[in-house]
Amino acid sequence: MEIRYGIHPTHFKIQTTQENRDEFLASGLMEPGKLRLVHSHYDRFVFGGVVPTTDPVALENDDALKAAYFLERRELGILNLGGDGSVFVDGTDYPLGRFDCLYVGRGAQTVTFSSKSAGTPAHFYLNSAPAHREYPTTKYTQAQANRVALGDQPHANKRVLYQYIHEDGIQSCQLVMGFTELLEGNVWNTFPPHTHERRMEVYLYFDLPEEALVMHFMGAPDETRHLAVRNFEAVISPPWSIHSGAGTAAYRFVWGMAGENQAFSDMDAAPLSEIR
Repeated sequence: MEIRYGIHPTHFKIQTTQENRDEFLASGLMEPGKLRLVHSHYDRFVFGGVVPTTDPVALENDDALKAAYFLERRELGILNLGGDGSVFVDGTDYPLGRFDCLYVGRGAQTVTFSSKSAGTPAHFYLNSAPAHREYPTTKYTQAQANRVALGDQPHANKRVLYQYIHEDGIQSCQLVMGFTELLEGNVWNTFPPHTHERRMEVYLYFDLPEEALVMHFMGAPDETRHLAVRNFEAVISPPWSIHSGAGTAAYRFVWGMAGENQAFSDMDAAPLSEIR
C-alpha cells in the first residue's frame, strides 16, 4: 500500500507539475490479478483497485494500518466498473455486476474478490475510511442508487450522479461514494466548482477512450493548477481544493469522500469571478 502525505496549500503553489502529479495523482490501480491501494493522510482515506482474473484476490492487511485485519477499525465501499464478479465477505457471496456497489462494515475479517470470467474480469474500485461503529454489509444496484441530473447542454456540463453510500442511501460512519457520468457532447464536471472544508475527496476517472484525457483542475479557487488524467487514474482532492475537470470526450468518474459531514450539499461555492 502506497502512502501519500498531506501538504499545505501554500506549499502546493510552488510545486512543479511533476511534483503535483507525485503528490495527488494515482496510476496503475487496475492491474490484472493484483490489489493496488493508496493510503492518503487526508482523513486517512484508502482507495485502490483489484482486477481478479483466474484466481481470487484477497483484501490484504497492511502494516501501516496497525490493525489485526484490514477492516478492524475501517469501513469499505466497493464499486464494480467491469465485468461480472463476486465479493466474498466472511464467506458470504455478494455477486456484483457492472455499476453494482457493496458496502462492507467495520469488523468483517475476510474480503475476497473474484471474476466470473477471466476474459472480461471485474474491475473493483475500493474506498475505505476509519469507522467508529458497525453498519451492515449492504448491496445496491445502479437502479437502487439515487439518481440526480445536473447541468445543461449550453454549458457542456450535462451529467447524471448516482449516489450509493450517502446519508439517504447505504448507511456508513463517514464514507460517501457514487459516480457521475457525462452525457455525450458534454465535457465539464463539477463546474462552477466548490470546496468542502469538512471532508476530502478522491476522483477516479474511467470509461475514457485510450486517446482521451481529462484536465483536472485543483487548488484554492484563486490559485489553481491542473493534472492531465487518463483512464483509471485517480486524483486526491484536499479539503481546501476545488475538484473540477474538462475532458476531450465524455467520461465517467467515481467520487469518494470522508470527513466530518456526509451531507452532499455541504460545500462552499467558488464563484467564477474568483477563479484564477
